[in-house]
Amino acid sequence: MAKAFWIDQEFDRERDGRYAAHVRKSLEAFDWGDIAPVRFACAAWRLATPPSLSPGYVRWDRRVLDATCVRNTWDGTLNARIRVVSPLPAELTRTRAWWHDRGWLGWQETFGQYVEPTQRDLARHPFLRASLLIEVPVPLDGLPPEPEGPHDRVEESAVRAVSVLARTLNDVVGPVLDQLG
Repeated sequence: MAKAFWIDQEFDRERDGRYAAHVRKSLEAFDWGDIAPVRFACAAWRLATPPSLSPGYVRWDRRVLDATCVRNTWDGTLNARIRVVSPLPAELTRTRAWWHDRGWLGWQETFGQYVEPTQRDLARHPFLRASLLIEVPVPLDGLPPEPEGPHDRVEESAVRAVSVLARTLNDVVGPVLDQLG
C-alpha cells in the first residue's frame, strides 16, 4: 500500500524536537475546555502541516495536495478533507474533440511535487488539472483527551494526536493512491 502520510521522526529528532517546540510556541492555537479531543486534534494537525510548519512534521505523498482536519459542525465529530492529484476522467481521455488545439496543460511538477500554475503560466496556457476531494469521518479511537490547559503535557498529547491521525489517514488514502497508480 502507498504510504500517503507519515511522521518524519528523524528530521524532527535531528532538529531537537522541532514539532514539540512549535507546539509550545503556538499554544494560542488551541482552545481549552472541550471534553472531546476533536478541536485539540485539529489544532495539533494544523501545527504539524504546512504552511504552519515547513517542511511538515507530517509528510505526505507527492500526490496529496492538501490535508486538513475539521470539526463537523453538525455533530462535533472529526472529519478529514484530503485533496489528491488525479488523472483526467476517462470521458476526457477517450477523445480529444473538446481539445480544439488549445494546448491544454495538466499538473506541472517542480522537483517531483505537483504545483499550481503561476499567474504567468495562466496568462499563456489553458490548464485542466483533475483532483479528488476525499472527505471522511475520522474515529476518535486512540486520540488523547484534550489537555486541561497549556501546562498539561500539551506537546506529548499533540505528538500522539498527530500520530493517530497520520496512521488513520494513511489507511484511508493509501488504497486510493494505489488505485490511481
